[in-house]
Amino acid sequence: MAEQKKIAFLVADEGIEQIELTDPWQHVEKAGGVPRLLGPKLGTVQGFNHLTPADTFDVDVAFADAVDSDYDALVIPGGVANSDLLRLEPDAVRIVQEHVAAGKPVAAICHGPWLLVEADVVRGKMLTSFPSLKTDIRNAGGSWEDLEVQVCVMNGWTLVTSRNPGDLEAFNREALKAFDLG
Repeated sequence: MAEQKKIAFLVADEGIEQIELTDPWQHVEKAGGVPRLLGPKLGTVQGFNHLTPADTFDVDVAFADAVDSDYDALVIPGGVANSDLLRLEPDAVRIVQEHVAAGKPVAAICHGPWLLVEADVVRGKMLTSFPSLKTDIRNAGGSWEDLEVQVCVMNGWTLVTSRNPGDLEAFNREALKAFDLG
């Protein structure tokens, strides 16, 4: 039997757009993957339904203890606060940089691409995101289009991005393909 693929979901302590975490998580599980929640420290993180606190989730691995070789793909859920806090976490930035350098797929939705901008991995890539990030992406050397889902394959690395929770169906479909799960 083939080893199950482990998919790392990177989140901050709070501000996570809950549906952008739980919906891809469920799709990864249904496709036979093993989702793992990575956060700044062990404990719980706070999901939100836009600006309203929702459920909490247990962190499986602290960023400082995360080893990129343990994961086959990354998912970066959105949420304005989540994404802004993530880009201030040096170990979250390191994980993204190592993952991209290894040529492993990444999927980021809504404000999630802010972490990709901070990790300096969008140069020459085509992305979509929540519209307020388009200038940041362009200033970081990426291209931005207002699309339901954007799949960019460059130098053996696949990046899947989407704009918001309304795009989750397309985001999940393309992420699972990129992760070789769907």
